Amino acid sequence: MPGYARFFAIWCQALLLAAAFVVPARAAPTHIAASLVAEGAAAPGKTVTLAFVMRPEKGWHGYWKNPGDAGFGMTLDWALPEGASAGTLLYPVPHTLVIAGLMNHVYEEDYVLLAPLTLPANAVPGSRLPVRVKADWLACTDKICVPERAELATEVVVSAPGTMTPPDPRFDGWRAKLPAPLGSVAMLAAEGQSIRLGIPLPRGLDLQQPHVFADADRVVAYGAAQEFRRKGDLLIVTLTRAPNAAAPQAFSGLLRLNRAGDGVEFAARPGPVPTGGELVGSKQDAGGNLALLVLAALAGGLLLNVMPCVFPILSLKALSLARAGESEAEARAEGLAYSAGVVLACSALGALMLALRAGGSEIGWAFQLQEPGVVAVLLLVAAAVTANLAGLYEFAVPGFARAGSPQGAFATGLLAAFVATPCTGPFMAAAMGAALLLPAAQAMVLFAALGLGLALPFLAIALVPPLRRLLPRPGAWMNRLRMIMAVPMGLTTLALVWLASRVGGMGFAGLALGLALALVALLEWTGSRQRRGLSALVPTSAGIAAIAALGAVVLPQHVSAPAAETAGLLPSAPFSAEALARARAAGKPVFAYFTADWCLTCKVNEQVAIERAETRDAFARAGVVVLRGDWTRRDPAITRYLAEQGAAGVPLYVWYAPGGAAETLPQLLTPDLLTGLPAKNR
Repeated sequence: MPGYARFFAIWCQALLLAAAFVVPARAAPTHIAASLVAEGAAAPGKTVTLAFVMRPEKGWHGYWKNPGDAGFGMTLDWALPEGASAGTLLYPVPHTLVIAGLMNHVYEEDYVLLAPLTLPANAVPGSRLPVRVKADWLACTDKICVPERAELATEVVVSAPGTMTPPDPRFDGWRAKLPAPLGSVAMLAAEGQSIRLGIPLPRGLDLQQPHVFADADRVVAYGAAQEFRRKGDLLIVTLTRAPNAAAPQAFSGLLRLNRAGDGVEFAARPGPVPTGGELVGSKQDAGGNLALLVLAALAGGLLLNVMPCVFPILSLKALSLARAGESEAEARAEGLAYSAGVVLACSALGALMLALRAGGSEIGWAFQLQEPGVVAVLLLVAAAVTANLAGLYEFAVPGFARAGSPQGAFATGLLAAFVATPCTGPFMAAAMGAALLLPAAQAMVLFAALGLGLALPFLAIALVPPLRRLLPRPGAWMNRLRMIMAVPMGLTTLALVWLASRVGGMGFAGLALGLALALVALLEWTGSRQRRGLSALVPTSAGIAAIAALGAVVLPQHVSAPAAETAGLLPSAPFSAEALARARAAGKPVFAYFTADWCLTCKVNEQVAIERAETRDAFARAGVVVLRGDWTRRDPAITRYLAEQGAAGVPLYVWYAPGGAAETLPQLLTPDLLTGLPAKNR
């Protein structure tokens, strides 16, 4: 519990004790009305249920037995007939409420607490036993808290053994709001700052808004995100341990299942908890907004056409757009083929990502560029495309048919989507984050919509003749444009060499560059034969196969950790959940940013807004803790955090004001946005 929250709790407790002496015993609570009701009659030595009926005023709330970061549950001081005894107070399933960054477990509507009362064995049938209790609780709004007290009383009729008295029918409804016992033992595994629970739960049971409430105080970080995954009939829950808390040897709590307030009580003992499983989230909410998410994915794909990471691919599309003016049939065929390639690539990447995540892999969108082998393949393709645009040889780019054919357009679409999708634009972030939580069929609709958005400008020009007539007529300028476009494609090749060094080490990058140079030399030889009218298909194919085989054998043996990156202008520490928890527990403002060397949008933001003296000085004056998450290579901890924030990839920028909740910043940063953060949250 943060220091100021503890001070607040101690202050409330002192005020509560003072109220016991200052407030007259007969004074009624002001903001939460309470009454005590007995279910019915009971025989001597038998048990009857009592109900504390609590009715908060609008805007006020009471607390569960473990109130969370701040607050108090109910305390009782019984005055019972001799021989009678009261059992443990039973609470209904609460809900969560975050106020000023503090997580509270509360009731904002009418709620009822139940308590069993055992009558004396020598009670006289027909008599009425008085039951009195002094109840204390805390009533709060989002701004103030008031300790409240009431002296409650009721009578229990002692019935003769064997007689039946109709019970109060309201108790059936009140009992229905209590959590049900799980009926089986859960497993517990503490790993670092994480607490992992394996809770047996039928796979068919609907989980809309699951949340775990711990019975014991200061075991888990109440405000930290909770991750839920299904693996068969097992629910795997990952919680964050509270700062400075010891690893628990046992764990008991309550699992809320859905927004209706259904829940189960469970107890966990140490044991194996598997990893992986299908991520569980608010699927109903995401599905209800599916139309909006599809539009967001479509807009995000459209925006990718102007993102910096896609510019080199525009060189491939520019030539195709120019050729599209030659005939309406060719333009239509090429546009449809290109769009099919883009949509297929986006859908295939999405399906592969969902399948790997369901199998337990901690990956996110753009995972392909975290793999050294994939980067090496892209480097070879980029080198071949550059050589083609420079006129060294004539061949489809990067495909399997002549330039300008539907097959070539389809292959170009595949490449464009494969390279472009890592840049998550502002519109695409929400849609791709939701795709991690949606059922597979709905998620695939989003991936297809993303591809359609990326292909939309090319498709529109291909299918709408007035737009196509705006293009210049084919001519000699196309060859000049082709040579010009070889420049950005060559720069892309050099960028991929650098990226290869970041994901696979310098030795890996050197070998990949050597293979690329060998490929360019082979293609230049092919071009020389083509210009003399000689065939080069067989020797070129054999040479490409030899280069591919050599790369498949040699490159995996030379993958190593990249050299440490030079410290930037803005001092930062590597991101981890533990570092974030420590900084927040210390009351520090935190700026967490997540980047990757293959994300050009990230690099632009770093140059424009992050790695600047003004940002460094503003953060230093405010004592801001900067945490940097490098997602260039696969990192399960960063992937989990991205998923918790509803992000499928990078860039992601999150600001934590002292004691405040996470605030996700725009994906396109400005200098003034960052330098103004400390002042805005004072």
